[in-house]
Amino acid sequence: MNDAHKAIERYLAIWNETDAAARRAEIDAVWGDAPVYVDPLAVAEGKDAIDATIAAVQAQFPAWVFTLAGEVDAHHDLARFTWELGPEGGEAPVVGFDVAVFGADGRIEKVHGFLDKVPS
Repeated sequence: MNDAHKAIERYLAIWNETDAAARRAEIDAVWGDAPVYVDPLAVAEGKDAIDATIAAVQAQFPAWVFTLAGEVDAHHDLARFTWELGPEGGEAPVVGFDVAVFGADGRIEKVHGFLDKVPS
């Protein structure tokens, strides 16, 4: 998948977008028609639920940003990547690993998230 890295960068930018209207516009553009996000702490089915989940994470960790940690590994309709969440330029207290599934149109259909490091 040639555009996987760009797609994942755009996906992570959505998690950092604090303007609700701009975030929703990007969700509509990047995610497929019936998207699902699943991690150990959340299940979000549909764009409204994904938007609400992102807003909740932003409220819990204000001023923290998601960054890509390493390369995106992709083949067929799958991409796996590691991300970090923390203060910009600082050590990331949260680290995760996600697998994104893309639809035929190149938009994200599902993300399976894993948390590798979380604050105690």
